[in-house]
Amino acid sequence: MESGDNSSTAELMSRYVSLELGYGVPKDGWRICLAHEFKEKRKPFQAKDVSLSNIVEHIGLGVRYLKWWYKKTQIEKKAPFIDMFRAIPLRQIYGAPLGGIGGGTITRGWRGEFCRWQLNPGMYHYKTVIANQFTVCLRRGGQTVYQQVLSVERPPTLQGWNWGYCGEYAFYHALYPRAWTVYPLPGQNVTLTCRQVSPVIPHDYQDSSLPVAVFVWDIENKNDYPLDVSIMLTMVNGSGHKDDKSGGHWNEPFHLEKAGESVSGVLLHHCTTVNPYTLCMAAREQSDREISHQTAFSPKGTCGVLWGDLIADGRLDSPTGSSPPTQKGEKVAAALAVGCPVPAQGHNDLEFSLAWDMPNITFGSREREHVRRYTRFFGTKADAAPSLSHHALTHYRLWERSIEEWQRPILQDSSLPSWYKSALFNELYFVVDGGTVWTELPEDSDVSGGLRSEDGGLPAQPAIIKEYGRFAYLEGQEYRMYNTYDVHFYASFALIMLWPKLALSLQYDIAGSVVSCDPTERLHLMSGRNSPVKVKNVVPHDIGDPDDEPWQRVNAYLIHDTADWKDLNLKFVLQVYRDFHLTQDTQYLQDMWPICQAVMESEMKFDTDGDGLIENSGYADQTYDGWTATGPSAYCGGLWLASVCVMCKMARLVNNEAAFHRFRDILDRGSAAFDKLLWNGQYYNYDSSGQDLSNSVMSDQCAGQWFLRASGLGDGQFQAFPKEKICSALKSVFDLNVMSFAGGQMGAVNGMRPEGVPDHSSVQSDEVWIGVVYGLAAIMIHEGMLEEGLRTAEGCYRTVWERLGMAFQTPEAYCEKGIYRSLAYMRPLSIWAMQLALDTSQPRDQAPKTTTTPTDQAPQTTTTIQTATEGEPGQKASQDQGHIP
Repeated sequence: MESGDNSSTAELMSRYVSLELGYGVPKDGWRICLAHEFKEKRKPFQAKDVSLSNIVEHIGLGVRYLKWWYKKTQIEKKAPFIDMFRAIPLRQIYGAPLGGIGGGTITRGWRGEFCRWQLNPGMYHYKTVIANQFTVCLRRGGQTVYQQVLSVERPPTLQGWNWGYCGEYAFYHALYPRAWTVYPLPGQNVTLTCRQVSPVIPHDYQDSSLPVAVFVWDIENKNDYPLDVSIMLTMVNGSGHKDDKSGGHWNEPFHLEKAGESVSGVLLHHCTTVNPYTLCMAAREQSDREISHQTAFSPKGTCGVLWGDLIADGRLDSPTGSSPPTQKGEKVAAALAVGCPVPAQGHNDLEFSLAWDMPNITFGSREREHVRRYTRFFGTKADAAPSLSHHALTHYRLWERSIEEWQRPILQDSSLPSWYKSALFNELYFVVDGGTVWTELPEDSDVSGGLRSEDGGLPAQPAIIKEYGRFAYLEGQEYRMYNTYDVHFYASFALIMLWPKLALSLQYDIAGSVVSCDPTERLHLMSGRNSPVKVKNVVPHDIGDPDDEPWQRVNAYLIHDTADWKDLNLKFVLQVYRDFHLTQDTQYLQDMWPICQAVMESEMKFDTDGDGLIENSGYADQTYDGWTATGPSAYCGGLWLASVCVMCKMARLVNNEAAFHRFRDILDRGSAAFDKLLWNGQYYNYDSSGQDLSNSVMSDQCAGQWFLRASGLGDGQFQAFPKEKICSALKSVFDLNVMSFAGGQMGAVNGMRPEGVPDHSSVQSDEVWIGVVYGLAAIMIHEGMLEEGLRTAEGCYRTVWERLGMAFQTPEAYCEKGIYRSLAYMRPLSIWAMQLALDTSQPRDQAPKTTTTPTDQAPQTTTTIQTATEGEPGQKASQDQGHIP
């Protein structure tokens, strides 16, 4: 693959006909012309894509799943946690989502549409609301000379509006959490640049929780005469859901003055029975800005009256008073316009905010009410939308300063390729748009699982959860389970590096679940056997389905009985030590140590022959839940040895010499067995079963060593694998899984035969898992294979973002041809493991370093982040304390 960094961007921009580059648009990021059409149109993996041999092997699963699916969808009227029959079709339209963490999200497409909604926690619907638009009006000498909806669409409705902006004149540029759209207005000598800003700020735990975004419109007038320019934002009261027509919704204008700053706008009260909310469009009042509004209009028919209102004088009528509640079957929308003068050969800007206030939420079971994190700062009375808007419009420049200071060291590092900078920041979208919820811990909650500190358990309310709240994100927008732990293992690098308090909070929740049990028997679809929902002293697969009651009822996943999975317990232990290594939080280590001992004790039963190495059980008993492993395997055996190694390290840290010597003995014996049973002279075999495909090359065979390196271990006393064997294995993976697959241009296939053809033995062995590839690239970088690591990861980025049109919906998997699986997935957040590897490997010019200090107890880049909330109430809970010298 050519590393001509601009080659694919050139393809995405090939239809752009203007020379305008916009106002303040950065060099790095994902850039695409609004007229671009992706040539490749992939289909989602569905039941019909399973090969005949796999159908025969899994006929029982198919029958049981069909029965379960019918009961769930037709009788219970619920959405399945995984729907094999109704996968989301690929829409190559998405851009950066709006909003902070855990307050719900609204995603805009790269052509400007409002098209993906997650206001009800964890539940998505994919509807483009065509009336939600920005419109520009240009006036010269008191006459309107140009008025245009800034959309390339030509819808069958709203035909009184001027649609069909020529997409060849505009481009979109994303560098999350910001995005820019540049609109040169044909024939007008005016260029508009819309900058979208969301408060997603590392180490900030206050403003990062806010459900709000800001749009800044920079207007460049290249004429020799002045213009008056107005921008109008129109929004429907709702999200394109059927409840938009349920009746009882109403709008009202508002004005709020606070601390010498005033904002005005329109509130759209969406009065559903479950999870009601208020949308808010607002603008800041300034001396040369004119704000006007239309409280209510019907978004059907031609809407010519609203269009004519703006065209007449560049402003709206601004009626007072609220609109009447809608009748059933009726929709209502509102409009906000802001105008300003722009001098000849000059510049001016306009600002809008969009907020949504849904402070109190229930999940699908409706059993409990939860309170979102941002209510700590803005209250639970569902009246915060004006204050949220005021805060956003008066603080967004501070947010941007913090974002720029965080991103600058990486963006200015000339040794890093441009595609990597785009991938690193843009993949972070999932922290916000992963169905994410961030809630306050109720006062009566007990997260300990019933085993308290004095008995080797946890406090009922660990201080970190009380202070920083509870955090959950989905395995994927299509795989609807919160905090899926075998996948979070990969994705967790983004949290521990950027919001470490949330990472630790999640770990406490998992730890509490470890020691609890749910003896309720249920059918597991793969085996056809009944077994308990949750067994004591094992790590849960997930903490629940948002369509049920997360945290209270765990393990929504019911394909396998994950109590017998081999990787979950090990991934907990590895994350505990990695998190301690990066935060130096000694209280966390002390609290987690007995939980680690308990899960390792449970894991011991999988070493059936007592050789110090666990065995897989002849089914797909780990995160590759469609790929059978038998006996000791490279993946689970490697995770086991790494876990035993970190248990040795943690035993030393907590001064438990007996535990140290016990695990040291297991490590010595297990390492010998691992080499004897799996090493073939070049790499570690997939498993030791001796079956036809047991010597397949697995791309993820060094996952254990990856976590050791990420934790500052892997050498000397705390070494589990010989360095020369790891390097040889990685070279084999690079030569075979990467370079011998798809011309070396699609990343690493999960399984490759030594003769250089993909392993087609399962539905997952011939897939590429993007998050696994980023983790593979990270261990390559740790082991000094920088060029190979970057080359490996580049294939995935270019495939997903530049070829397949899957921006801001990176899937779990794709095959070499034809299909993909599970859009908008958690695991690709593992790209932050690459950044950790770059930070901690050999010095490079200008490389940003991850640093830990006792006062901060969190990784930070060398530039100290000053957040917008410094010095405000609640700041103790809003930001990791301390400065990097």
